[in-house]
Amino acid sequence: MNKEMSEILVRTGSGTKMGNLMRRYWVPVLLSNEIAEADGPQVRVQILGEKLLAFRDSEGRPGLIDEFCSHRGVSLYFGRNEENGIRCSYHGLKFDRNGKCVEVPSAPQTCARMNIKSYPCIERAGMLWAYMGPEGKMPAPPELEWCTLPDSHVFVSKRLQECNYLQAMEGGIDTAHVSYVHKYEVDEDPMHKGTKALDYIKADGNVIFDIERTDIGMTLFGRRNGEADSYYWRITQFLFPWFTLIPPFGEHSLAGHVWVPIDDHNCWAWSINFHPDKPLSAEERCDLEAGKGIHCEYEPGTFRPKANKDNDYLIDRVAQREKRAYSGVFGFAIQDASLQESMGPIQNHEAERLLPTDKAIVMARRMLHEAAVNLELGIEPPALNSSAQHVRAAGVLLDRNISPVQWGEQHLTDSTKQPVFSV
Repeated sequence: MNKEMSEILVRTGSGTKMGNLMRRYWVPVLLSNEIAEADGPQVRVQILGEKLLAFRDSEGRPGLIDEFCSHRGVSLYFGRNEENGIRCSYHGLKFDRNGKCVEVPSAPQTCARMNIKSYPCIERAGMLWAYMGPEGKMPAPPELEWCTLPDSHVFVSKRLQECNYLQAMEGGIDTAHVSYVHKYEVDEDPMHKGTKALDYIKADGNVIFDIERTDIGMTLFGRRNGEADSYYWRITQFLFPWFTLIPPFGEHSLAGHVWVPIDDHNCWAWSINFHPDKPLSAEERCDLEAGKGIHCEYEPGTFRPKANKDNDYLIDRVAQREKRAYSGVFGFAIQDASLQESMGPIQNHEAERLLPTDKAIVMARRMLHEAAVNLELGIEPPALNSSAQHVRAAGVLLDRNISPVQWGEQHLTDSTKQPVFSV
């Protein structure tokens, strides 16, 4: 990847090619419970390089507005959330959840020119989503399976990842790394243990890929040796522009991620577990809340992981030698983050020497780059039809003479109406 292509992909601020593309989709902003109360404390939010403020008005409706007052640039974080609006503590200007200035005490006649930026919001899966793109282009709300289920069926967390979204998301697309960095922990993790899939993953690190480009992203077929007459296929989904779905393990809950830029050097890694047809058990929810599986423990009062770059991710060299942690770092989320953050805030893509196992990453980069460049030429982005998001990841044993792509065409088209395929 040359420097020009890399610059397009990693820059997501206002007015950039990739930033313009991402603003055409519904953007996960924060957990709904971060602004749980009507007239409760407002919360700073930075997304795609924009500094914003989230709050609930007196009627409980969510709002997402510019953080700064239009008068003298004071942060409205220090304002008062009351009577259906945020009032600036400096000179009393008041703004409703739509950014409309509804009061200027010293000059009422100026209200109309004091409005601030705001973005439409919806709530899905316990998350607040915003549309940050141009008027008249808003797509239908997201319909990923986990967005449509009762709260009892879904668990969602987010964590700060201190690197560019692209290198974080590519970890979600890259199924080859599972045979290495997660190798020694999967047997004990409550979201993975006790499944035959683990034997295949640990035994065969030489993954062979087929990739199918789709209208909404791509389906990645990762082949490992299964039984004597079969291959084990881990089928991962990448959905435009930042969703990944993880192949399931046995009867455990399904899972996925969303990778959302905060700015060019940081991103939110959203992690989701869900059952399509039943609530998460009390034991499952307890494990997820404790940071098991793809989730993590936090520094108190923050969404920054407890194991982070300032403490070398609590690396344990004894555990590494004893083959309890492949890299010496514990926790799937932190194992991935430690390696992705080690690349630097923005990876030097020109220095890469890619391998055959990087096919899916190369395709994802090309698709994102193509869509960003095309949008500037007036060509509409892909995957704006949310009904096309009705897909799942899968793990399946297939006879060695069966094409996984053909199998996928039969079983993964509108796959939320199919059984869960897992090993």
